[in-house]
Amino acid sequence: MVLAAMGPGLVAALAGTDAGGIATYSNAGSLFGLQQLWTCPVMCFFLIVAQETAARMGCVTGKGLAGLIREQFGVRLSVVAMLAVLVSNSFVTLSEFAGIASGMELFGVPAYISVPIAGIVVWLLTISGSYKRIEKVLLAIACIFVTYIIAGFLVQPNWGQAAFFTIVPHIEPTPVYLSLLVANIGTTIAPWMLFLQQANVVEKNVGPEEVPYQRIDTATGAIIASAISWFILLATGSTLYQHNVGEVHEAAQAALALAPVAGNAASALFGLGLVGASLLAACVLPGITSSAICEAFGWESGANTSLKEAPAYHFIISAIVIFSIILVLIPGIDLFAVMMVAQVVNGVLLPVLMIYMVRIASNKRVMGKYKNSMFWTGITWFAIVAIIILTIIMFVLQAMGYGG
Repeated sequence: MVLAAMGPGLVAALAGTDAGGIATYSNAGSLFGLQQLWTCPVMCFFLIVAQETAARMGCVTGKGLAGLIREQFGVRLSVVAMLAVLVSNSFVTLSEFAGIASGMELFGVPAYISVPIAGIVVWLLTISGSYKRIEKVLLAIACIFVTYIIAGFLVQPNWGQAAFFTIVPHIEPTPVYLSLLVANIGTTIAPWMLFLQQANVVEKNVGPEEVPYQRIDTATGAIIASAISWFILLATGSTLYQHNVGEVHEAAQAALALAPVAGNAASALFGLGLVGASLLAACVLPGITSSAICEAFGWESGANTSLKEAPAYHFIISAIVIFSIILVLIPGIDLFAVMMVAQVVNGVLLPVLMIYMVRIASNKRVMGKYKNSMFWTGITWFAIVAIIILTIIMFVLQAMGYGG
């Protein structure tokens, strides 16, 4: 039963380790070595809280997050939230295609070849008409994350020092450190991941009786995703930091920098992981964005629908994919600025969505015996307040001109 339930939580958590996340972890490792390894258990905690709530809501109600928001809070608030989701997810999808382009260029494949091919693969998979097929393909792609674990061993780190910084928090009172600390936590839980988790459970037709198994799936996904983040920090912190490489602006740059200090094998594995991570996120973002918007407006949607059954669903997916391909191939476009716009929208949207979630999950009329306990509600509110405070800190630091 546990194995049958596995999938939604794994896909949602691993998809969150995308191009932007890898760049953020690499930057933290390059600038501060192993000092931010302790954030991985913290991120795992926040991720389990958010994703378990989303999965449980999907199991009990059989509805996605967007549909529940519309039912409980009205159409106006739902429309505003969906517009923010559309803008944010479109830009994040764009960054994933940029990650694919950067990763494939490490292997000598130019962007004008890799990006269109990736776009076709993403589009065909997303509209394939079978959730089971999509889940199997995504889980297969996720296996490529093992490359980061191998790279972590290849760099021959100081395991005792790594264990120390994982257990003992280390904070430097500098704007750059704090900004990266916030970015590390913020990149782990994106708003689209909440929609993805709940939609995956609904698509898989998981009922209330399977809530315990979904909790195992959710926790497993969060732990594996956090372990991958830990190994990325370990690999870059044990090499780039030791050789004073300095600030890393993108994941591909980290892969290139690894070659002289850790060998071509570690660099190649890091680049391969970047391509797989970007492709995995690119495969889920258009579909989950379209599902959320269609659900908010009461339109038919879902991976198991045909073009005739759900024209709006398929149109939005196609538009996001085409938009991303075209923009990535425009010479000289500032993709970093695009990712920053998405980060700002995500930072504002995430606490709002989590407030919606905790209110719905605590409603006995909606959730019945599966509603939040007082303990879980308290933990969720703690996470919300912490994320709001950290997001405010990040915005203030960015306004002051400090990167993160």
